[in-house]
Amino acid sequence: MSLVAARVCGKGKAVDRQSLPVCLLRGKIPGGVSRTCTGPRILEDSQVRPKTMSPFLQSPAAVGAAIAIGNFDGVHRGHAAMLQRLKALAEQAGGPAVAVTFEPHPVTLLRPEKAPPLLTGIDERIRLLKACGADQVAVLQVSSELLQMSADEFFTKVIVQEFSAAAILEGPNFRFGKDRLGDVALLQELATRNSLLCEIMSPVNDGDQMISSSRIRRLIGDRSLQQAVEMLGHPYRIQGTVVSGAKRGRTIGFPTANLSQVTNLIPADGVYAGVCSIEGRCFPTAVSIGPNPTFAEDEKKIECHLSGYQGDLYGRELAVDLLTELRPLKTFSGVDELIAAITADTAESCRVAEVHAGIKAS
Repeated sequence: MSLVAARVCGKGKAVDRQSLPVCLLRGKIPGGVSRTCTGPRILEDSQVRPKTMSPFLQSPAAVGAAIAIGNFDGVHRGHAAMLQRLKALAEQAGGPAVAVTFEPHPVTLLRPEKAPPLLTGIDERIRLLKACGADQVAVLQVSSELLQMSADEFFTKVIVQEFSAAAILEGPNFRFGKDRLGDVALLQELATRNSLLCEIMSPVNDGDQMISSSRIRRLIGDRSLQQAVEMLGHPYRIQGTVVSGAKRGRTIGFPTANLSQVTNLIPADGVYAGVCSIEGRCFPTAVSIGPNPTFAEDEKKIECHLSGYQGDLYGRELAVDLLTELRPLKTFSGVDELIAAITADTAESCRVAEVHAGIKAS
């Protein structure tokens, strides 16, 4: 079995700006924090030197790359800073910048009961990594074979043989090999022994704490979405299939798209402001997550009202970029009070979309 997944995602296609998170396009997020990511740079043909296929590779990768290995879940501001530094290291090494990630998360195989809910699926992670400057994204297929490798074996078989890396960049908490026995000191020793450039990057902090995927997960679970978005450096995207609901919203003037099969972490119950892009047009979106206590419904739903959109979305895949929380769920005394609250939520979601993403309701 190959250690590297079939896709080694490079630069063959132009970036679809409509597919990028709105805050990557605008360059700002709630709270006024600037995003340092840029779009992916195009490599000259002379910079890409396909390696000979090995028994472990199903897709060729450029040799002489500067690589960074990690889960990169959420692709937050710490990851973005690493990718910016990786680009500089790649230029120094004379090769492309390659982000190497895992699928599935290693904990899923090692301790499935402790596997964290993901912030980003693999396709979303690849998209964000490339938007932050990775020339290629390589996906390591997590298997028992991979997880049983010692730190020395992982370095030799993956970093040296699979990627023919010229340089490697990691954070101070990087661990590798069976039982996570390899640390940055061993990484530097092995890199020196194999004539690789090796750099250990300082963490990026928010306040007095390091930005991390686990910290962002906790914030999203606590309904502190704006703070999570500030640490991510881009909106938090949820994506699912639009399914039929109670159709109550259309009877009170606020039709909703009900999302199902959302596979990443769903925020805590509440009402949120976001943006949804459909066929090249962006719509301010108010999102209600949770049950409907006003109508004594206990089933948890994700209901999205797209301001200005008219059309049928049933059966379609829909991605919503969440920007901030608006309010907790409430039980209203009746339909009139509910309508007043939804009207206010819709107006506020339009204001948030215009201020933070430059998008106005049509």
